[in-house]
Amino acid sequence: MEGPVYIIEEEKLRRNLRLIADVARRADVEIILAFKAYALWKTFPVFREYISATTASSLSEARLAKETFGAPAHTYSPAYTDREIDEIAACSSHLTFNSLSQYERFHERVGQKVSIGLRVNPEYSEVGTLLYNPCAPGTRFGVTADKLPPQLPADVEGFHCHCHCESGADVLQRTLVHIEDKFARWFPQLKWLNLGGGHLMTRRDYDVELLVSLMKGLHERYPWLKIILEPGSAFAWQTGPLVSHVVDIVEDKGIRTAILDVSFTCHMPDCLEMPYMPDVRGAETIDQCSVVNGHHVYRLGGNSCLSGDFMGSWKFDHELQPGEEIIFEDMIHYTTVKTNMFNGISHPAIAMLHEDGRLEMLREYGYEDYRDRMD
Repeated sequence: MEGPVYIIEEEKLRRNLRLIADVARRADVEIILAFKAYALWKTFPVFREYISATTASSLSEARLAKETFGAPAHTYSPAYTDREIDEIAACSSHLTFNSLSQYERFHERVGQKVSIGLRVNPEYSEVGTLLYNPCAPGTRFGVTADKLPPQLPADVEGFHCHCHCESGADVLQRTLVHIEDKFARWFPQLKWLNLGGGHLMTRRDYDVELLVSLMKGLHERYPWLKIILEPGSAFAWQTGPLVSHVVDIVEDKGIRTAILDVSFTCHMPDCLEMPYMPDVRGAETIDQCSVVNGHHVYRLGGNSCLSGDFMGSWKFDHELQPGEEIIFEDMIHYTTVKTNMFNGISHPAIAMLHEDGRLEMLREYGYEDYRDRMD
């Protein structure tokens, strides 16, 4: 394959979907797909074999749910606008307001067929990276308990609470203590509780049995509440790589950089934002101080004009050559949904490796895609 490509592997995707469907059945909860992490709609026929709904955070995502997934979305947005609220409501089965002021402004326009919720903030989260912590001081997300009236508005049927990011069930266990302490007094007035995303139940070391136990415990304490989870990463976790190629090797001050035909800032933005070092197939991640002494040690650089479009360092067992593949593992979730065309950089194609070994090209990109974004 000459150009870069994201490859989603059907076998691994179905493995995750089977686990998620089994958790939903055993725990008697609804688990839905969050588009903010994964929205490759050409794979939705596979998803529909295992789940029945999705979650959206914008008009475009809500339309994607209704038009391509075939079911209205569980929708939440930090702020709905006057020009979009009616169409968003028409594409939604559930609609959560971020604030009481947003509720007051728009709830009468939502319609009786849509279940209304409020996002609440338990003021507790174990997410260590501030950029990803939805409960950090000064957050713009959700209503704290001290701002809620004793009696909720009659049309509010649920609470939505999101506190996690690729977290374990033990984190959920500790978080539930705070959620219940802050908000359980209102649970008798509700029909559903959405515990948001970040539940990385498909990660190898995730304690699935603890998750099931926690959900069963919630049902015992609040049997009238429907429990909803909306992970994103869990669905596409470890389901495929981004295949790139070495274009050139440059060196400065003893640091050798392999320039690739992909970009961290364009195609793997979470690596720089989180930040985290992705796994590279056939290479060992090492400390940067080893760069000078490592004969086969390379920094990997993107092909954009951004000075910081690089990461390092990796140790290979051979000298890299222009044209050879560099394969970044686990590059399906939070990549394909966040890519951009800064600098007009060629966008990786998107392909699906089917269980029968057939590689299907789902989408290829060219100049027209870049041009039309500027239209």
